[in-house]
Amino acid sequence: MKYDREGFVAAVDGTRLFYGIAGSGPAIVLNDGIGCDGFAWTYLLPQLARKHTVLHWHYRGHGRSGEPKDSSRIKVVDLASDLVGLLDQLSLRPVVAIGHSMGTQIALELVRLAPKRVSGLVLCCGSYGRVTHTFHGSDMLSNILPRIIAGVQRYRGVARGIWGRLPSGIAWRIAKLSGEVDTLAIREEDFRKYLDHVALMDPDLFLAMLQEAGEHSAEDLLPTLSVPTLVIAAEKDTFTPRALAERMAQTIPGAEIMVLKGASHAAPVEQPAAIAERIEQFLAAHNVG
Repeated sequence: MKYDREGFVAAVDGTRLFYGIAGSGPAIVLNDGIGCDGFAWTYLLPQLARKHTVLHWHYRGHGRSGEPKDSSRIKVVDLASDLVGLLDQLSLRPVVAIGHSMGTQIALELVRLAPKRVSGLVLCCGSYGRVTHTFHGSDMLSNILPRIIAGVQRYRGVARGIWGRLPSGIAWRIAKLSGEVDTLAIREEDFRKYLDHVALMDPDLFLAMLQEAGEHSAEDLLPTLSVPTLVIAAEKDTFTPRALAERMAQTIPGAEIMVLKGASHAAPVEQPAAIAERIEQFLAAHNVG
């Protein structure tokens, strides 16, 4: 990911948080999915930076940010609090908050924590919460995740040895065969960047944060939102199914929705031009960003 400038700030507990900024103009902040350090914004960031100041940051324990100084501060609301602090230190306000996957939950909690600092929302391939209860349209992941976490904690040495050992090429072929990505639109090298980053993460932290994201919900916030909101859904998204995005759009007053045909959960990498064009239309129509 190329930025015009980058740096670090300290969160309230002292955790070192990385950020990068590109472009100039009204401010946009990009919020990743869990386990990501910019994978989703590879092509969108440079397009948005043509007209905007685009801030991208790494969550605690992700990418170039440090491990949490306080291991209990890994909830969605903690990450949103980190973002409030980052915006304060960079004197960026108001911002259009764009979220992909779990980043949707971060963007929503940002509105809850600092409503006057958010001028618009773009929620892409994400849900208002409880994502492990809706993965692939069932609650299977939420049921097995505690057992996975217990196993990793019990056999930590073995788990750490296995974690990330699956070659990215094999994982890519599995994703292709299972239909988890649109192989006609996404490049293997881009998908491998995501896999390589997850492999470097602490498995305990990744699974704990996934569990927290799975129990978090901002559903109560949706009918109270007053900022312009664009929901972007992918037709073949199995991680956060399209029906959830449609429900979210119906619940948020005045929200608009875009459904990307043939796209998967990795839609921002698969169809960046279409998404960038729709975002610019949305921002211009509402005179935000």
